[in-house]
Amino acid sequence: MNGLPDKLHDIYEEVARRNAGEAEFHQSVYEVLTSLGPVVQKHPEYVDSEVIRRLCEPERQIIFRVPWVDDRGTVQINRGFRVEFNSALGPFKGGLRFHPSVYLGIVKFLGFEQIFKNSLTGMPIGGGKGGADFDPKGRSDNEVMRFCQSLMTELYRHLGEYTDVPAGDIGVGQREIGYLFGQYKRITNRYESGVLTGKGMTWGGSQVRTEATGYGTVFFVNEILKAKNDTFEGKRVVVSGSGNVAIYAIEKIQELGGTVVACSDSSGFVVDEKGVDLDIIKEVKEVRRARIADYVDIRGGAAHFVEDRNVWSVPCEIALPCATQNEINGDEARALITNGCRVVAEGANMPCSPDAVKYFTEAGVTFAPGKAANAGGVATSALEMQQNASRDSWTFADTEMRLEQIMRRIHNRCLVTADEYGQPGNYVAGANIAGFIRVADAMLSLGLV
Repeated sequence: MNGLPDKLHDIYEEVARRNAGEAEFHQSVYEVLTSLGPVVQKHPEYVDSEVIRRLCEPERQIIFRVPWVDDRGTVQINRGFRVEFNSALGPFKGGLRFHPSVYLGIVKFLGFEQIFKNSLTGMPIGGGKGGADFDPKGRSDNEVMRFCQSLMTELYRHLGEYTDVPAGDIGVGQREIGYLFGQYKRITNRYESGVLTGKGMTWGGSQVRTEATGYGTVFFVNEILKAKNDTFEGKRVVVSGSGNVAIYAIEKIQELGGTVVACSDSSGFVVDEKGVDLDIIKEVKEVRRARIADYVDIRGGAAHFVEDRNVWSVPCEIALPCATQNEINGDEARALITNGCRVVAEGANMPCSPDAVKYFTEAGVTFAPGKAANAGGVATSALEMQQNASRDSWTFADTEMRLEQIMRRIHNRCLVTADEYGQPGNYVAGANIAGFIRVADAMLSLGLV
């Protein structure tokens, strides 16, 4: 493990050994540890107290069976997960992901990332993550409801507004959150609205929650550009994905004067040199729930669809990967660099492979990691928790203003911390170190827990 001091190398080797086969978790731990060399040199107490070793071990890992009955009357069995990773700063906070790829290693990687992301927001929330290997695509509303009710029948005993507060993630939107909350209320006989975030607006949800991750990523990039005395005006942007994060990133980019020329889904990508039409994207994805190829049929003109390929061959100045982990590898990073990309910001969790990040850094491309750039979603979830606790409701404009302020603080904290530890302009180092120090100091203050 090149780049790791001996003591951190030993910790990484232990993590890899004790969590065999969990490649995504190994990757996320290694990525953080590579930033901590200057920290442990300046603050040996973090190593001496074993706070780093403790931080790499979840406080609690829950795996359970989720039996449910489909519309044909056939019993189905899925596996549910909740990894409550670290509560030094507050109750565990992190989304639930419903996707066939979900297994313990994915959930642990997401939960580990969530610790530092939540820390960077400056809000009193710990890190956790959960989900199931259930695929809601192609399932009826009744099937999704029965699955969610079965999952919550086990999960409810581990949740609470002062204990663990899940939200949505891939495959979990307002429909799923509604079914989960309904079952929680039914079992507990409590209208504990702060136990889940991402709720509908008529029953405790927050304005801007749907838009938050996409908006937050763009706010972060806007701060990067401001630091360079630049703006989005006239910039070519490529966004991967076409779910909530991508759609609302596109919306905010267009508001700020940028031109999004391509976006994608798992079937391929569309290119529209005039700038993608956001209304058509929303029609295809939010109303029809169809493939991105339908965009071309509606749009016509010069727009075209490229099947079964990723979007990173399209020339751009700014790239926002907003789909899933490790979607940009080394070859794709080199293609982006060759085609003139100067800023990459992760709208998804760990969408860039270690090789990709290495190439971006060596080429002088400004790279913003997901734990900083996509923290807007969890930040707005924490704002929803505030509103629920005070039985209050804020306007869209007020919530968006608070979100923008949080993203600005995260950006500034990353820059200041990177400079303090001798790596000016390095957003990866700044995010990892700033997020780590806040959690580590809290853990030291709480004693051996």
